[in-house]
Amino acid sequence: MRRRAWLLLLACCGATLAQAAVFHGKVTHVTDGDTLWVRPAAGGAPVEVRLLDLDAPEGCQRFGPEAKQALARRVLNETVRVRTRGVDDYDRALARVDLRQQDVGGWMVRHGYAWSMEFRGKAGPYVKLERQARAERAGLWSTPGALEPRSFRKRFGRCQ
Repeated sequence: MRRRAWLLLLACCGATLAQAAVFHGKVTHVTDGDTLWVRPAAGGAPVEVRLLDLDAPEGCQRFGPEAKQALARRVLNETVRVRTRGVDDYDRALARVDLRQQDVGGWMVRHGYAWSMEFRGKAGPYVKLERQARAERAGLWSTPGALEPRSFRKRFGRCQ
């Protein structure tokens, strides 16, 4: 069903899977620190969106609930711009999300609620923001021992 909603969204926006779709909509739900649901202003079912280029703590992981709450406080019931770049293995739209012309993913990393992702050993686009958050001991950097979500999942599995 989600894939169908995604395809309908692409059709309404005149996009294909090979190109990005841009749409505006209202955030209706926040699943965790890097996943939210957006109801397109053009109509249709809410679209599950995974923020690009960052990884927030798992819900059962230390600082996971705080990351979810921070994202919800920031975007829930707000109108955002979504710039998609395809779908992930869970049929979520992969996207950058902007709130009042500010990148939500960058905001999450800068305030210590998520890591900047690396790609094939190369630093991600939010690496400078992560360095600032670490230096200021913001959010998950306030105490030592923050474990990246990918390492957490390898060690303990996914949250139930």
